[in-house]
Amino acid sequence: MTALTALWLPILVSAVFVFIASSMIHMAPLWHRKDYPAVPNQEALRAAFAPLGIPPGDYLVPRAATHADMKTPEFQEKMNEGPVLMMTVLKPGPMGMAQPLVLWFLYCIVVGIFVALVTGRALPPGTMYIRVFKFAGTTAFCCYVIALWQMSIWYKRAWSQTIKSTIDGLIYAALTAGTFGWLWPH
Repeated sequence: MTALTALWLPILVSAVFVFIASSMIHMAPLWHRKDYPAVPNQEALRAAFAPLGIPPGDYLVPRAATHADMKTPEFQEKMNEGPVLMMTVLKPGPMGMAQPLVLWFLYCIVVGIFVALVTGRALPPGTMYIRVFKFAGTTAFCCYVIALWQMSIWYKRAWSQTIKSTIDGLIYAALTAGTFGWLWPH
């Protein structure tokens, strides 16, 4: 077993590496450019939504009040007619990047802590690089990727987007695993 306190360096360094890699991945114009295509006739949609004053949040349309209401002919007709939407409404104004980037970096640190907890519990100091890489990589992959799949399963997020995010997560996991293997205490 390796103490969490002995793993602060790989936690922080892996968070920095993942942060840099994710910044490069998301700034590359070819990879995530088409994740969110424009809605056809978006000006008409904006004009229709603006007077509604929908507060920021996640919404489902149509939305039944109860489970029993979902079975009514009226609700079924709404579902068949469409539109059927799952949407996230953001607050108006420019999308600042400072807060999401700080939160993303903190998330990378939290992932590093979980990787350290699992790998440190399983392996003693002095463990060979490849064993550390396997434990750390598997744990990091689970942290960065597995929960994304349910967005496509349940919420119909495009599988192409989920697959690209899975590849991103595999890169983040490999960077985390490599860092832990490299900086594992001897």
